[in-house]
Amino acid sequence: MDLKDKLCYIRMLLLDVDGVLTDGSILIGPKGEVHKSFNAMDGFGIRLAIENGLDVGIITGRQSDIVSYRAQELGLTEVFQGCHDKLKPFYEICKRRDLQPAHIAYIGDDLFDMPLLKRVGVSFSVSNAHPNVQQIADYVTQKPGGNGAVREVIELILKAQGKWEFILTDIMAYDDKRMH
Repeated sequence: MDLKDKLCYIRMLLLDVDGVLTDGSILIGPKGEVHKSFNAMDGFGIRLAIENGLDVGIITGRQSDIVSYRAQELGLTEVFQGCHDKLKPFYEICKRRDLQPAHIAYIGDDLFDMPLLKRVGVSFSVSNAHPNVQQIADYVTQKPGGNGAVREVIELILKAQGKWEFILTDIMAYDDKRMH
């Protein structure tokens, strides 16, 4: 089965945060406050995914209030932080949502992501990921983490599922009434 065929079965996209949703930079203020930079195109892509039937969630190794805030802002319901063993929340999601691993895609960038990348239906690596991660991924994005890689993956999935043209048509038909 080729990548496009596998993408047709995807019902959920799971994301790492540092290095995937962000460029991997972690800015810590003098009082320990954490700042991260998120890409607006990735955020809009996540909203498009959710609005078009593709669930999106986070499994990340670090714990951060800013990630909770961003996840809530985007409408993500599956958010697991502080997970060095990412398989545990993955299997929990599969069980709770009655999904098979083949129904889930994951985007990772570092060595801790490898066990999960090997179990999902479609595995993605960002272009600036560790070489070992890129080697096992089904697809390596053209964009680096934190700079549109998530949006790139979402568009690939939505195009494979035949939803992208409808999204574009809907956006082009967007009128002033709908904006208010």
